[in-house]
Amino acid sequence: MTDSQKWLMLALTASGGWLIYLLSPILMPFVFSAVLAYLGDPLTDRLENCRLSRTQSVAVVFLAMTLVLALIFFMLVPRLEAQIADAINNLPGYAAKINSSLLPWLQQRFNMTLKPVEINELIGVLNSQWQNAGGFATSAMKSVSHSGGVVVAWLMNLLLIPVVTFYLLRDWDVLVAKIYDLLPRRIAPVIAKLAGEVNTVLSAFLRGQFYVMLALGCIYSVGLWLTGLDLALLIGMTAGLISFVPYLGAIVGILSACIAALVQYQELSQLVPVAVVFLVGQALEGTVLTPKLVGDKIGLHPVAVIFSVMAGGQLFGFLGILLALPVASIVMVFLRHIHDIYRDSEFYGKG
Repeated sequence: MTDSQKWLMLALTASGGWLIYLLSPILMPFVFSAVLAYLGDPLTDRLENCRLSRTQSVAVVFLAMTLVLALIFFMLVPRLEAQIADAINNLPGYAAKINSSLLPWLQQRFNMTLKPVEINELIGVLNSQWQNAGGFATSAMKSVSHSGGVVVAWLMNLLLIPVVTFYLLRDWDVLVAKIYDLLPRRIAPVIAKLAGEVNTVLSAFLRGQFYVMLALGCIYSVGLWLTGLDLALLIGMTAGLISFVPYLGAIVGILSACIAALVQYQELSQLVPVAVVFLVGQALEGTVLTPKLVGDKIGLHPVAVIFSVMAGGQLFGFLGILLALPVASIVMVFLRHIHDIYRDSEFYGKG
């Protein structure tokens, strides 16, 4: 590649980045649709192998994805909202139980000096915020109803997602083939190899890890529900959804579940079934869920995972936390490629 070609590539890359930055306010539905299409493409390909046309396969997958998302939104979200509201409303009772039973027991058993729990101010703040928000659905409607233009834009983005997802899913293989045809022939094999490795890593994370998180959320929620815990769904789903950070989901889940069990039952014996639920969940994750759904394709050390999540949160906030592991996995693919080039270089050989 000549110097002029390098400068041209650099200019095109900079121009593309600047264009993406300018268009960022309208890109969200397209990004979300691309993620959904990426997640649904393997199942669509399998249905094609079962002698269905591409359009028929896309229709089946699209209908299944729509039903799953609708089920999550109309069944899971209201239940989580109700449990959050109940937890806030029951805070005075929980505080009274802690002050009257748990703290005296801890002081007597471990000779500790503990101050009574004072949460009246916290309860007032939480109640005011919850009433102002009016719940998840109401707050979402309020945020888009203050202006007609915002309502129209919100509705257009909402309607765009299924339309764009359908067409991307239908033409996914065609788009990939056309992008490959546009690559310079000299570097096309290398780009294709890297793209294949990136696809393997991303599929392992986006598809496999998502299924692991969802499965753990269900296991924890059902297990805690069987123990009779009032906040089973809230604690179980929270622990499952943050389990992409090694051991964080289990630690947060078992601590919050133990506190909730102590407040609700005021008996140490009730901690045993809670611990069993999370031990079973961790055993299933390590022996069944992660090996079957994710495997060892990501190749990130647990310390690297924790650092990536913390760095993403520090640099880009909550969005950085969500994107940290996919980006880190892609970076690892390129680092492995650079490592191989270095090992085959004369510089390394001379050492």
